[in-house]
Amino acid sequence: MMAFSKRGSWLISIDLVALNCNASHMPTPKTGQELLETAYTLATPADNVAYYRDAASAYDNEFAAGLGYDYPRAIAQAYLDHARVSDVPIADIGCGTGCVAKALEVPPEQIDGFDISPEMLAIAQAKALYRSLTCVDITEPLSAIAHSYGAVLSAGTFTHGHLGPGPLRSLLGLARRHALFIIGVNRAHFDKAQFGQTLDELQASGKITTVKTHEVNIYTRPGHAHSDDVALILIYRKLSGLPGESQAAK
Repeated sequence: MMAFSKRGSWLISIDLVALNCNASHMPTPKTGQELLETAYTLATPADNVAYYRDAASAYDNEFAAGLGYDYPRAIAQAYLDHARVSDVPIADIGCGTGCVAKALEVPPEQIDGFDISPEMLAIAQAKALYRSLTCVDITEPLSAIAHSYGAVLSAGTFTHGHLGPGPLRSLLGLARRHALFIIGVNRAHFDKAQFGQTLDELQASGKITTVKTHEVNIYTRPGHAHSDDVALILIYRKLSGLPGESQAAK
């Protein structure tokens, strides 16, 4: 499998060595509602790879447009509301087909995308929204990724399924000191998986600022089973831990 890195007019293929994409085949969902219901049942990284291998082609039209998926726009707006000029480049975690980047409307050279699905990344690459795109499983070590991002964003990655709060720790390693984090977490999953405890530990150890939260609707279109689902947007900055540094997020 390949990830795609766009540099000027060149398209560079990067061999993927850390991700096992040999997952079992899953039937192709036919509607946005089926896409959503099946996504909520995924339990492992391999499940996600197999699911999005089939679902990628229907994602934008059937799921995002069909269900009124407003989550990426909300994450983008939170970044725009809290970012400083220096909060670039951006790491878009779980970028999928590029919904957050599309909502941000920042120059491609200011944002890189990361996702577990090569098929989703291929669709994002065709939109020319990112400087680079990398296939990655964030439950695995992230040491091969650059550690100089000014912001880390995520919409839809932390939902029902295999990702608990653990990756919040490893994602700090992608960012430089004082980088802005805008992380969306499904509200029910936040409570069930005890994200608050992990955030409290990170704050108490001086790794992050006080966390601001903002509750948003995930979908704008009424009439489907998850129309009322909400997410918490977590807003905080990475700290260097040096004495005397401010503990307050912008």
